[in-house]
Amino acid sequence: MVQAMIAPVAAAKDVLIRSGGVQLHGDMIIPTDATGVVLFAHGSGSSRHSPRNQLVARTIRQAGVGTLLFDLLTPEEESIDRRTRHLRFDIGLLAERLIDATHWIKGEFNFLSVGYFGASTGAAAALMAAAQVGNDVDAVVSRGGRPDLAGPALSQVKAATLLIVGELDYPVIRMNEEAFGHLRCEKELKIVPGASHLFEEPGTLEKVSTFAADWFRSHLRWSRNNESRRSTEKDF
Repeated sequence: MVQAMIAPVAAAKDVLIRSGGVQLHGDMIIPTDATGVVLFAHGSGSSRHSPRNQLVARTIRQAGVGTLLFDLLTPEEESIDRRTRHLRFDIGLLAERLIDATHWIKGEFNFLSVGYFGASTGAAAALMAAAQVGNDVDAVVSRGGRPDLAGPALSQVKAATLLIVGELDYPVIRMNEEAFGHLRCEKELKIVPGASHLFEEPGTLEKVSTFAADWFRSHLRWSRNNESRRSTEKDF
């Protein structure tokens, strides 16, 4: 079990990632001897401070994989989106910002392989970004996501992809099953018994966290640049 593999963890670091004309704030934690890092792409109405995201991130780090939780929209954009609800569905914009964060990670920590964890519309952005960056991303996990919104990009995804949906989330199950059929990469679809869309039922989010941590631990390996690895202690 993931919980039995507690990895030594470095201190959290606040980071700023430039994307176009904006700067995105993030919280990054890399366990000692981590082989990879997972970038979180949360959905609308959530943030990097979300207790759900924090729980999943903790479990992933316990499996020896780093995490970068950051907001794909600026506070000003979030304020606009609460009124208009259009930016959360601008999958191209969200994917572009995730790609810029990936390039930042590859520039700063080129010895780490990269994974994406996406929820809701963030899952579509993760899959669209994965299709565009190709081999720069090794694994994707979607929690209660809308992978269907990634459209034609689905068939171009190379990263191993896990789709997780709640048993009671009937419309989203159908959307995930349809998207699953378009994926041409290594893939798996898991249905969590007794879970609704937000996995608020007792024990269901813990199952999501374990599934995700196991997936990333299995698919995030040393990058080709690990021989020139720089110590994470230097940066943290």
